[in-house]
This record gives sequence, structure tokens and C-alpha cells, in this order.
Amino acid sequence: MGKIGIIIRREFNERVKKKSFIISTILVPVLFIGGIALLIFMQQYTMSEAKLIKVLDRSGMIAQRLEDNASVRFEATDQSYDQFKTDETDAFGYLEIGDDIMERPSVRLSSFKASTVELESSISDQISKIVEEEKLKRYDIENLPQIMEEVKTDVTVQAFQIKESADDKESSSSLAMIAAMFSGLLMFMFVTIYGGMVMQGVIEEKSSKVLEVMVSSVRPYELMMGKILGVALVAITQLLIWAVLVVVVGSVLMQTLMGDMVQAAQAMQSGMPADPMLAAQMSNLDSETAAIINQVTDPGYMTMLLGCFLVFFVGGYLLYAAMFAAIGSAVDNVQDTQQLQTPVTVVLMISYFIMFNVMRDPYSAMAVWGSIIPLTSPIIMMARIAYEPPVWQVVLSAVLLYASFVGMVWFAGKIYRVGIFMYGKKPSFKELFKWVRYKY
Repeated sequence: MGKIGIIIRREFNERVKKKSFIISTILVPVLFIGGIALLIFMQQYTMSEAKLIKVLDRSGMIAQRLEDNASVRFEATDQSYDQFKTDETDAFGYLEIGDDIMERPSVRLSSFKASTVELESSISDQISKIVEEEKLKRYDIENLPQIMEEVKTDVTVQAFQIKESADDKESSSSLAMIAAMFSGLLMFMFVTIYGGMVMQGVIEEKSSKVLEVMVSSVRPYELMMGKILGVALVAITQLLIWAVLVVVVGSVLMQTLMGDMVQAAQAMQSGMPADPMLAAQMSNLDSETAAIINQVTDPGYMTMLLGCFLVFFVGGYLLYAAMFAAIGSAVDNVQDTQQLQTPVTVVLMISYFIMFNVMRDPYSAMAVWGSIIPLTSPIIMMARIAYEPPVWQVVLSAVLLYASFVGMVWFAGKIYRVGIFMYGKKPSFKELFKWVRYKY
């Protein structure tokens, strides 16, 4: 362990002291926050002007009831289609409604530029609603509008998770989905970036013949283990710095911008009586938003998410870094890694795509087995963590993941001890398995 420790310190110090590490550690959170701010800004200030649609309504019952909104304005017209085409107008399009709209619910939209799904949906929804109201009038029911308004009901679902040893806890499916997607994507990104960093480092050292000198005093297995763990500490350091920044900045923003809303959400959760100002906040807060705020501000829930992420990130990185190190030791340059790297990349991509199915049903057979199999568990289990799967599944997944890492290090070490001395030849998978069987 003394030699491995020296290698770990060397790998860690070499990367942490680089300007690129310092810049990326500071820049990524800034870019992340800036990206969110830019999206909000674009949403608020880059909305295009409402499109003017001229409406020829042969039925006489639709045009006057169409309502303008932020994306479209309607103007009744008696122009024919041919006149509209030749007329110099600032209108975006021309909507024709037939006199048989009640029997044939179809309209024609003609525009000088391609229309959008949002525009077509806005027109379709409004006309559908008007036609439905006209059809209902044919039944000659007294006070029909009032009846329809009275029977209209929006049902809100408040979801609670049953806890045997505590009070039931309100949960948010929206927050769980967001957390699942964010955790899975972050895991995929980190494993790919830092696993590739190990592979790149091995290739560079092999090309410079540094390894031939180093293996005279340290075993290839120890050298590989030191590199993997050294880069792992770099990744964990960067991740912890980002986590602290996110927690600190997030807490400040929550208290500064949403302090009253947080109090209202907590009051809704506990059912405690509120003062008049707090009651006003509660009246403007729906149950889903309140559930999200309560979970985000719950130290236990956030600690569970961050703790599990750290466990599976480290395990996933170690497993894939061992594979990338073996690939790096088997080739002479980055271009030759494509063939050997493809199976590893394919497994990561499969995990990424399964993640979206997991968010729809985190307790399906695919989700359970995907979160237990070591090659896919770092991403899939993190997608399930937000839904709080059974503890035994989380423990089993972690144990199998780290056991697989130990086995992969042994497997990769056998390739490593032969590959670091191989030059000028790109080995096939068959040759790699031969290297594993060599005795030493």
C-alpha cells in the first residue's frame, strides 16, 4: 500500500494543481447557474410577437369567439383565399372554416411561413371547444353553461409515502423524476470523463516509455490501482466542491427568494394554523409545489440522495476506470482505442436509455435487475434512488458493484502487465483473453 499511496499522491497532485482543474471547478457551477438564468431570460424576453391569423368563417359561429393569446391573434375577414395571397398583408396565415364544421370538424390553415405545432394546437383546441359547446346547445338543456361550469372539477392528487416508524411523508413524483434524470446524467458524464482520463494517462505514459522505468520498482497491478484511485480522488474532490457550492448557493437563494413560500409549504405539510400573510401564501401554493419544496428542504432526503450518489459514483467510476485502464494499456494511441472501447460505451449508452424507462416505472423487472447488475447499476440505481427503493436492493447493488470492481482490477491487471510492453500492434479481444491466461 506504500507504493500505491505514492502513485495516488502523484496522480492526485498532478491533476489538482493544473489550471484546467481549478478553472473547471469554478467555471462549471457558474455555467450551470448562468445557463438556468439564461433559460429564464430567454423564456421571458425572447417571445416572438403574436402571429396574426385572418379567419374566413363560413359557418358564422367560430370567428367571433376565437380568443387571442400570447402566440396568436385572430381577425375575421371576408377576403377569399386568392385575394389573401395577392394582398400585401402582415398576416401570418389564413384560416378557412367551412359551413359544415359541425359535421366535418376540419379547418384549413394556409401560411406564408411554416406553421408550428404550438400554433396549430392553439387553433385546434379553441375551435374544438366552440364546436363542442354548439353541439351541446342542440340538446336544449336549460342553464347548460351554468351546469357545465358547476360540474367542472379539477382533482389534485396529494401523494404520501407510508412510513411504518414515522408519520406518512408527502412525496413529489415531479421532483423524483427530475432527481432521477439529473443523477443518471451526472453519473454517465462523470464515469465517461474520468474513466477516459485514466485511459488517456496510461496511453501517454506508455508512449513516453515512462512505464518501463516504473515497473522496475512497482508491480503493474499496483501502478494501475494507484492511477485509478488517484484520479478517483480528483473526481471526488471536484464533486464535493460542486456539492458544497450548490448547497450553499441553493440555501441562500431559497431563503432570499422563496423564504415565505418555504414557510407556507411547511405549514401545509404540518397542517398548523398560519398567520394571515402565511395563509395568503398558502392559498397561492398548490400541493405539488409544496411537496417539492418540502422534500428539497428536507436534510434527511437530500443527505440520502447525496450519500447514495457518492457511493455509486465511486463504485461506478472504479469499475469502468479499470476497464478504460486495461484498454489504454493494450494500445499505443487514442485512435486504436475505438474497437476496444465500443463495448464499454455501448453498455453505458444502454444504461442511459434504460434510465428513461426507470423513471416511468422504477419498480419494474427491468428497473430492478438493471439497478443490481454491476455494469448498469451505477446509472440505473441512481435513477431509482429518488423513488426510495427497498434498502436491501440498494445494499446488494453496492456490494455487487464493489466486488465487481475488485474482480475487474484483477482481470485488467493481467492485461496491464502484458499490454504496457506491447508496441506497434492493436490486439484483438481473442489476444486479450490470452494475455489474461498468461502466468507470472
